[in-house]
Amino acid sequence: MPAPRLGLDFFSLRSQGWTPFQLLDFAHAHGVAVAHFSEPRFLGGTDPDHLKRVREHAESVGISLEVGFGSICPTSTRFVQEDGSAREQLLKMFGIARVLGSPFVRCYLGSADERRSELPLERHIENTVAACKSVRDDDGRHGIKIAVENHAGDLQALQLRALVEEAGTSYVGTLLDAGNATWTLEDPMHTLEVLAPLALTTGIRDSRIWLEGGEVKVMWVPLGQGNIGIDAWTARLRELRPDLAFSLEMINLRSARAFAVNDPSFWDHYRDVPAWVYEPFMRLARSGKPHTPAEGDPVELERAEVAADLAYARQLLGLA
Repeated sequence: MPAPRLGLDFFSLRSQGWTPFQLLDFAHAHGVAVAHFSEPRFLGGTDPDHLKRVREHAESVGISLEVGFGSICPTSTRFVQEDGSAREQLLKMFGIARVLGSPFVRCYLGSADERRSELPLERHIENTVAACKSVRDDDGRHGIKIAVENHAGDLQALQLRALVEEAGTSYVGTLLDAGNATWTLEDPMHTLEVLAPLALTTGIRDSRIWLEGGEVKVMWVPLGQGNIGIDAWTARLRELRPDLAFSLEMINLRSARAFAVNDPSFWDHYRDVPAWVYEPFMRLARSGKPHTPAEGDPVELERAEVAADLAYARQLLGLA
C-alpha cells in the first residue's frame, strides 16, 4: 500500500491574505505533501513566469501542486459569464495546470441554488457534461483531466457519478468532498463508496449532524468533533484508494445549515433523493448533538484550527 500523503486546499486559509509562497511555507511546516490551489486568486497571479516561481518554490519544499477554479455550468448561478465560455475557461485553466504540474483541473457544477432554479437540475447536469465534452479532443488540454467536485449541495454522489460516466471517465473524474456530502442529505460514507473509484483527489472535513426544532442541522466542524465517523471514513478511503491524497478543505462553520425536512414544500427541490440514501443520513442526525464552535478573532482562529486539523490528520494517517 502506498504511503499516505497529507494534502491541504488553500481555501482553508482563505482569510489570511497570504502570498502563494507563504501558503506553501505554512503547508510545509505542517507536513503537507500536496497543496491544492482551488481558486486562481490564491496563486497571486497567472503570469507564466510567476507560476513557474510558485512551482519551483513548491518543489523546493517537496510539495506537489493541484489547481482548480469554479463552475463550468453556463446555467449555474456560480458560473462567471465575464470570464468566457466554459470551454474558454477550461482551456485557460489547463494552461495554468500545465505550468504548475497539476494532473487535473478541479471545477464544479454549482450549488444548492441549482436545485431551486426554474431550470431543472437535470438540465444543469447536461450543460456540465457538454462543457466537459467541449474539450475532450482538444490539444489544449495536454492530457490534463477534469475533476468535478460534489459542491455546496448541488449533486448527490450517484448524480455526479452519472455525470462523469456520461462525459467520459478517460479524462473526467471527481473531487470527492466529504463535507459537501452532508449538504445533499447523504452520509459521507455512501459518498465515499460511490465516488472513490472515480476520484482524482479529495476535499475532507468533518461534520456534525443533529435534529433540532423539526429540522436537520448540519455544521462543518474541526476534525474529530463531528459524528460522521471521520476515523472510519479515513480507514475506508485508505482501503479503497490508498493512492489518493488525504486533502483537507477546512471550513469550520460558526452556525448550522438547516434543512426543513418535515416541511412538504422542502421536498420540491429534493425529489431526486432516494430513500435508501436518505435514511443513513437521518440515522446520523438522530444520533447527533448540537455543536458549539470556538470563539475568537476569525483570522487567528482559522489559522489555529487548520494547524490543529492538520495535526489530527497526521495522527490519523500515522504520519505524526
